[in-house]
Amino acid sequence: MAGTDIGIDLGTTSVLVYVRGRGVVLKEPSVAALDRSDDRIRAIGEDARMLLSRSPGTLKEIHPLENGIIADYMVTEQMLRYFIQKAVGRLSFRKPKICICIPADLTEVERHAVEDAGYQAGARDVAMVEEPIAAAIGAGIDFSKPSGNMVVDIGGGTTNAAILSVNGIVVSMGLKVGGNDFDAALMRYIRSQFGVTVGQQAAEEIKMQVGTVYERPEERLMEFIGRDIETGLPKTVRISSQDCRMAFRELTGRIVEVVHSVLEKTPPELAEDVAQRGIVLTGGGSLIDGLEDLLEARTGVNVVTCDDPLCAVAIGTGRAGELLDL
Repeated sequence: MAGTDIGIDLGTTSVLVYVRGRGVVLKEPSVAALDRSDDRIRAIGEDARMLLSRSPGTLKEIHPLENGIIADYMVTEQMLRYFIQKAVGRLSFRKPKICICIPADLTEVERHAVEDAGYQAGARDVAMVEEPIAAAIGAGIDFSKPSGNMVVDIGGGTTNAAILSVNGIVVSMGLKVGGNDFDAALMRYIRSQFGVTVGQQAAEEIKMQVGTVYERPEERLMEFIGRDIETGLPKTVRISSQDCRMAFRELTGRIVEVVHSVLEKTPPELAEDVAQRGIVLTGGGSLIDGLEDLLEARTGVNVVTCDDPLCAVAIGTGRAGELLDL
C-alpha cells in the first residue's frame, strides 16, 4: 500500500491525522458528545469538548477508545469519518488510502474491528501499523538493519516499550499507564494531602508547571485554587515538585519495570546495541520532567526524547505505508 494518503493515530485521549505532503494537520480530543435523550452524536473532537463544557447536563461524554482498543464501534466509525473528511475535505474526488496505528498486542478480532471501522468511515484501502514501529519511524530511527533499537512510547492511556530490528518488533510490552494516569494520581494526592479537589485540566497544568519524577537540586512551587472537601469553598494551596514526585512514584515505578522487563527479554547482541545507541522516548507522556533522568539512573542506558514526541506516532503512521510497503 505504498503512497498512503492519511496516517491516523487513534489515541485514548487524542486523534492526530497526518496527510502526505502536509504533515500533521489535525490534533483533537478523541471524544464525542451524545445527546442523552436519543443517543445521537451532537459533536466530535474539539467541538465536542467545547459543547460538553457548556451543556454538561443534556449531553453524555463518550471516549470510544480505551487503551487503543475500540470500546464503542459506532462512535469510533463516525469519529474516523469526521476526522478524515476534516483532513482531506468533503469534496475530495476519491476515497483516501489510510494507515491506522494500533497497539502491538491487539487480538485478530480487535484488529479486524479497527480495519472495518476504517472502511466504513470511507477509506479506499486500510493498512495498520503497530505503535512501536510508528513511533520509531516518526522519531527518525532507522531499524531496517540487523541491530537493536529501543523506543518507549508514552501516550495518554498507555505505555509501550519495544526493541526493533530489521523492520520488525523483536520484543514488546505494553502497560495501561499514560499521561492521564499521572493527572489522576495528582488529583488523588491533592485530595488526600491538602483536603481539596481539582479538575483534570488543573491537575495537568500543575503537572506541566512543577511536576517531576526525578529529584532536582531546587524545588519548584506553585499556588492553585481548589475546592475544600469539607466546606465546599475555594481554597488556595501551595504544591511543590516534591509533592508531584510522591504522587507519581507508583506510576513511574511501573514504567521503569516494563523497560527493565523488555531489556531482560532482549537477545544479548541486540541489548548491547541498545546500550550503545540508547533509548528513545516518544508520546506526550514523555514530556513529564525528569523522565529521561529517571530511566537513565535506573537502567544505566542513555535516554533521549525525540524531536516531536507529541506527533511522532502520527508522523510514523503516515510514513509507514511508503517505508514498509504496507
